[in-house]
Amino acid sequence: MDKSIIQLVDELPNDNITVKVLKALDFVAPSQWSNLVGFDNSIRTITGETDANVIQRIRDRATTLYHDPQQGYQSAIKLYQIIDKADTAMATAALANKVGEKIGFLSFLGNITPKADVTQTIDLVLKIAIEIIAFSKLNGIPQPNPQEFANSLGTHYQDASLMRMVALVCLDGILPLGPDFLGKIQGIMTSADTTAITQNPLFSTVSSSLPGSNPTDKLGFITQGFNSVQGWMSNLVSKTGVTPQSISSSLGNFIQIADDNLDFVAAFLDQTTNYYEHTGIQTVARKLIVQAHALVKAEVLAAPKPSQDRVLSPANSNTSDKYAVNQSIEVWDEDDEDWYQATIEKIAEKRFFIHYVGYGSSDDEWVEEDDIRIRDRSSSDANGYAIGDKVKVWDEDEEEWFSAIIGKTQGQQYFVQYVGYDSSYDEWVDLDDIS
Repeated sequence: MDKSIIQLVDELPNDNITVKVLKALDFVAPSQWSNLVGFDNSIRTITGETDANVIQRIRDRATTLYHDPQQGYQSAIKLYQIIDKADTAMATAALANKVGEKIGFLSFLGNITPKADVTQTIDLVLKIAIEIIAFSKLNGIPQPNPQEFANSLGTHYQDASLMRMVALVCLDGILPLGPDFLGKIQGIMTSADTTAITQNPLFSTVSSSLPGSNPTDKLGFITQGFNSVQGWMSNLVSKTGVTPQSISSSLGNFIQIADDNLDFVAAFLDQTTNYYEHTGIQTVARKLIVQAHALVKAEVLAAPKPSQDRVLSPANSNTSDKYAVNQSIEVWDEDDEDWYQATIEKIAEKRFFIHYVGYGSSDDEWVEEDDIRIRDRSSSDANGYAIGDKVKVWDEDEEEWFSAIIGKTQGQQYFVQYVGYDSSYDEWVDLDDIS
């Protein structure tokens, strides 16, 4: 019997080689990923809920959603697990293939060989294909669409989802294939014998999950998937300046490396880490919890309530418990009427001293809780919003922005609950009236 999502999240390790490697890659995407483990802890962190009864309701609803085949959550988990287990098996075979170079990784491997460039290329492009399919299942897209995935990758991928793609670029691209990994992959995909791909064990393992009725169609999807994300990958490398040496150096801060043959390091990491499954479980859990939380909140809102004046409602008010020092947030700028990326430097009651990402320390400032938010763009719609998002809503009569939480979506309209006000003020607003 398959494990429940609660078991999967509860069993995620706090610290092992996978976690160490992912932490080492933080320099490529600073503060984007934290190793969130434990299902109830994930609920508290993601939703800000502290009431045990509410947490239990979210937990129960999440369990039901996870086992609903129409939701795609369980299918996505299986895809992440399949690609990681197949990749590990291939790496193990490669490591045992011959007596070769030595690498002082954890001081227990003596014989190691990297995968050939063709095999490594197939590994990487298949992981991209699986990511596209899992993304489609999680977002209710009937037919996997590489371009729609690429658009979301560039605008909405955050936290575990973004770290998974960063690890893919670093561990499966740059380390084993070098700085020009994109050109090398493009050349191999263009010139490689078709049978070299279709007879690859990893391809055979995931073939049934790939769109297409024959190998030619499946190869077409794989190629289309890689082509759709080349621009994002190239931009990531250009923007961060990441190199094989910088990756190796950062890894060395967490794990002892006594060899500079980086392709061998990559081969070892293939065998000993399961970053795709680890971050995949965290991605699914986050999206699942956000959906379950929105449904539970909708049930609470739908319950009959005595009429109230327009006063602060404890059920609606934000809690500072969900914020922590070094956390990535967005901050509302009243003058620019827009949100800016920032990190929390200090917390004093319900006030936060923040540093704006990309700006100097002279712009650091104290802000109120009403003007900050946590946002998971991986669950957003085409407009960039998701159920449970905190937004600002423009009131034409009062000519002022008010904080609100999105409870429902319908095309270009959003049903919002105003923070600090009772349910009698809940309403549908147009896309143009929210930020």
